[in-house]
Amino acid sequence: MRRLAAILLRSFLQGLLLLSPIAITAYILYSAFNGLDNLVPFVHEYGRGLGVVTIAVLVTSVGYLGTRFFVGKWLFDAFEYVLEHTPGVKHIFSSVRDVIGSFVGDKKRFNKPVWVCMNVNPEVWRIGFMTQKDMSGFGMEGKVAVYLPHAYAISGWVIVTDSKNIKPLKEMTSGEAMKFAVSGGITTVEENANKDQL
Repeated sequence: MRRLAAILLRSFLQGLLLLSPIAITAYILYSAFNGLDNLVPFVHEYGRGLGVVTIAVLVTSVGYLGTRFFVGKWLFDAFEYVLEHTPGVKHIFSSVRDVIGSFVGDKKRFNKPVWVCMNVNPEVWRIGFMTQKDMSGFGMEGKVAVYLPHAYAISGWVIVTDSKNIKPLKEMTSGEAMKFAVSGGITTVEENANKDQL
């Protein structure tokens, strides 16, 4: 009886391990879909999903008009100028724009994954993204700026260190490096472990 209970408990926990990531992912996608759909209530009344389609069409149209036509680009530049020079708003707007621009667009900043030596004895390395390869403009010659993302979070911190403490990370793409850092290093370790078992 005790053995049966242990098997059932172990099976239940394994089921949780298998289903939890799927359930959480499904919940996040459902919540995001529902939230977007409800942003356009007058369209939402005619059928589920129309709000998401409307927003996708609107965002795509704005992106197309804002980058393809002079008038559209001029209007967006003028609107950005106003936001950048409005007290209180300018800090929020510029920060959000820079963060989003770091991940997508033509001015991606997190595209140089590196290893950073944080300690010599014992040797400790952290994964990061070089954002400035020359800090001499700040009076720090021979230094570089590196963004270190936190594991299981969207936050991180910036350090300034000697360029000799930086080693380019050529074994991973930027996306793989970010995934490695945010997952706490688990992703690649598990993939390598699975390969070793095959």
